[in-house]
Amino acid sequence: MDFTVFCIFDHPPAKVYAAVAEPDQLQQHFTTAGAKGVMQSGATVTWEFADFPGPFDVQVIEAVPGEKLVFDWGHPSGDGRNRVTFTFEEIAPGRTRVEVSETGWQPTADGLKFAYGNVMGWSYMLATMRTWLDHGISRREGMFR
Repeated sequence: MDFTVFCIFDHPPAKVYAAVAEPDQLQQHFTTAGAKGVMQSGATVTWEFADFPGPFDVQVIEAVPGEKLVFDWGHPSGDGRNRVTFTFEEIAPGRTRVEVSETGWQPTADGLKFAYGNVMGWSYMLATMRTWLDHGISRREGMFR
């Protein structure tokens, strides 16, 4: 099982990409308990969330600035890893479509539950990232706890 969500940003791909790849920016709108390490090909970075137990190790498979981020991270059940792919496509000057796809879910009741949870999580991440980039406001704190 897999899924894809998307959002369109009124910013160029390089700026939107940096909001995911750079830890000082990512923790402003997503990893509210911190992020360590720049997302570069072959790197392992750490993400922490105030409302979920962590830290989470994120293994960066591919990082192409302004175009694509591919990483693996632990499955919420603790069994295996999922692959997440961010793509950044400039659809007009200064406008970027960002897609987030996640694969690796098991076709079980728990797999479906966790997949739906992450659909919500990635959708919300894109929304909070847009708020951060547009207005410099962090909206994630306390959302899930």
